[in-house]
Parts: sequence; C-alpha cells; structure tokens
Amino acid sequence: MGFQHESTLAGYAREAVDLKIRMTEYFSTSGFADYARNLLTVQFSDDNTPGLRFTDRAIAQISHYGSTTWQLGEPYVLAPAMTAVIAAAANTLDLTGDVLTEEIAPTDTGVLFLPEPIYQRHDDGTIHSVGAITWTRAAPIGNGPPVWRIAAWADLNDPHDPTLAAVRQRVAQQPALATALSPYLFLDLDQLPIGAPVPGVAWSDTPEPEQDWQNAPDGRYVIETTSTPTKVCVRIAYAFWRISAQPLASLAQPPLERPARRRANRASIVHNTRVVMLRRTSQAADRGDGDAKWHYRVRFAVRGHWRRLHDKDGRPYRIWINAYIKGPDGAPLLHGEKVAVLAR
Repeated sequence: MGFQHESTLAGYAREAVDLKIRMTEYFSTSGFADYARNLLTVQFSDDNTPGLRFTDRAIAQISHYGSTTWQLGEPYVLAPAMTAVIAAAANTLDLTGDVLTEEIAPTDTGVLFLPEPIYQRHDDGTIHSVGAITWTRAAPIGNGPPVWRIAAWADLNDPHDPTLAAVRQRVAQQPALATALSPYLFLDLDQLPIGAPVPGVAWSDTPEPEQDWQNAPDGRYVIETTSTPTKVCVRIAYAFWRISAQPLASLAQPPLERPARRRANRASIVHNTRVVMLRRTSQAADRGDGDAKWHYRVRFAVRGHWRRLHDKDGRPYRIWINAYIKGPDGAPLLHGEKVAVLAR
C-alpha cells in the first residue's frame, strides 16, 4: 500500500481515501499522543530546559488538530511532474513580514499528498521525507489574529528516507512498536497569522558540533530547515497554494471507485480528491506520430541525479546527469533569489 504503487488518477484517489481513513483511525488510539510527546521533547529540549515535558492538554490539542485535518481536510495529490516546481519555489521562499489573507489557501482545511516526497534536512544532519502537508484555519488565541496551522508528515514507507529505514528495521525487530506508528509520522508544526505580518524564526548562532550527515536520495529535492526564517512545512504549503492557482497548474478530480466511496462514507471522510498536474499547452501527438509534444510554461532547476540505463546486453548501469534548467527559453524561472512569479 502506498502511492509508490499507483500511477493512475483513479489509483491516486483510492489511495488518498485509504490513507485518510487509516490516519483518522490512528488518532483514536494512544499511539499518536506518545509519539508526539517524545518527538516534541527531543525537538525543544536543550541545555537550558533538560527533560522538557509537554502537558497533556498541549498534546491533546495537537492530536485534535491531526484528527480533524486528516478526516475533514479536502485531499489533494501532487503529481510527480509538479514536485520539482513546488520544491524549487519552496526552496527560495521567505515569508517574513508578509501579510496573508483568508483567501490564500484553496480550502479552509486540506491534506496535500506528495507521491514523490520533498526532503528536509535538519540541523543535526538527519533527513526526513515530507510525504504530506496538512493545514487548517484556526481561531485566534487570546487577542491574536486567526492563523493557518500547518504540519508536515513523513511517509513511513518511503524507501529513500534513511531515518525511516532505521525505524522500519527497528519495528521488524520489535513488532509491538508498530502500534505507535501510522502511515505518515508527525514531523513538524507551525502556524501563519492571517491579516498580520508573518514573524521570522530566530535561529541560534551557536555552531553545531561536527557530525556525519545522512546522504540525500539521488535526484530528489532537499530543503535545509535553517536556510531561511520560514519553516519547510510552511514554505511547501504556501508554494502549493499559490502555484496551484496559477495557469500552469491543472486540477483533475478523478471518479472514486464505489468500494472506496463506501469506505469513506462509513468513516465520515472527505474524499473529493483532486490531482494537481502541470497543464499542457498543446495536445499530445497521436499514437505513432513520434514523441508526445509536452511543453512547460515555466523554467525550473533540475538537480543533478543518476539516470539508470541498460546496455545492449541488458546489463544495468547508470550515468550522472548534471544540474540544468528545464523549460522553454524566456519563460519565468521558478528558482533563485526572487519568487515574484508566485504572486497573482
């Protein structure tokens, strides 16, 4: 089970429903509370706050957020061809000082699945896949403004995530640990104010001790968590919101198979899945009339990667493809210091 085994729009829609049901059921157990408490304790504890503990109320609020967004969020699936565009835009975003409106997101509550994950590297050198993004519009706390609450989730079954490969190996040795895990593991949480300037994240100037960094998967996008004052989950969500509303994006709503639709209705799951794809500017060539004529309206950076080939005897080998810019000459470039192309 997983998007790695799907290649059709109907398959994406069916898989999105099944994963939303499994995630919603997971929040009805104590597994998420234990996992979130341990994760946040590690993330926020330091020399000044050793053994930091989060209250049951705080964990319950995070659990309620997760349960609500996975059950009621409108599902989107990002087609693999769009991943490079979203990742390139997210890699350069810095929202510090910007003012967001209530109309910036396509829905008040949503779940974005990334069949081809974007990876984030933490300041300790570890890498996690971002396989899903959730968001919801939340009421103000006290006298503050309302907020967009955004979370990143790592795909437990991602074969290229070195951190989760170790987790799966540990679960294989201790099957009882599987009850504390879900298809997507809680990775990060942040929020953006609505109608007020976005605050920056203040990073420590203390240098990190020397350590071995995990190798990134070949040909995949990796965003550093400390490269800008805006968290990775926020950058990916915002880039998706803006680009999905641009003419270069096309949204398809594939029909859901009857069994999957019944499962979603029994679980009270919102299941109107939309697949976000790159829009074609011309019709593909007819069968037998040469290669399909596929055109992009933007240019974007393609990272260096290994290409797998076979020789005339069928033996596999691979060659290194250097980084390059893909897209037609003169089109807007979704990479670099400026991201004005994201504005309406």
